[in-house]
Amino acid sequence: MTNRIALVLGFLIVGAVIVDYWFFGVEHTVFLAKKMFELLEWLAFWR
Repeated sequence: MTNRIALVLGFLIVGAVIVDYWFFGVEHTVFLAKKMFELLEWLAFWR
């Protein structure tokens, strides 16, 4: 992956989080962060 692709993907993710916060508030972001943390713990178990 080149630096340009990584930056574009990073900006898209940050933009999606900002749009979600703008339209729906912070509750969805907190829920998704908790679920992402659970997924990372589950993946670390299988490593």
